[in-house]
Amino acid sequence: MPARPRLPEDVEPDVCAAFRDALDRVGSKWGLAILAAASEGPIRFAELNRTIPGISRRMLTLTLRTLERDGLLVRTVHPTVPPQVEYTATPLAKDLFASTRALSAWAENNHEKIAAARAAYDDGETAHG
Repeated sequence: MPARPRLPEDVEPDVCAAFRDALDRVGSKWGLAILAAASEGPIRFAELNRTIPGISRRMLTLTLRTLERDGLLVRTVHPTVPPQVEYTATPLAKDLFASTRALSAWAENNHEKIAAARAAYDDGETAHG
């Protein structure tokens, strides 16, 4: 009997890799929050740090660099004393952020069902363990 393909015919491995790469940005702990804040217009580092509870300055810096490298943020340094740095979401980031709305709605609508499924699974594991 011939082996059955693991992926449906309309799913290409290269597309899966691109999707995983995009999910790395919005699925990271801080990426989506930063993109959401920057999508409203230019935002300064200190304001981002205040706006996103729990993020450290170091993690904010690292995530900003990653998003800038990926073309999702533009970093602008204003020649003031001290220098002011602003971050602005690019059109690419705004498009990505808009695309996450449906997934966000799905997560919100199904959060309780997932929690219930986890609890039922965990109860079953305890009974079998």
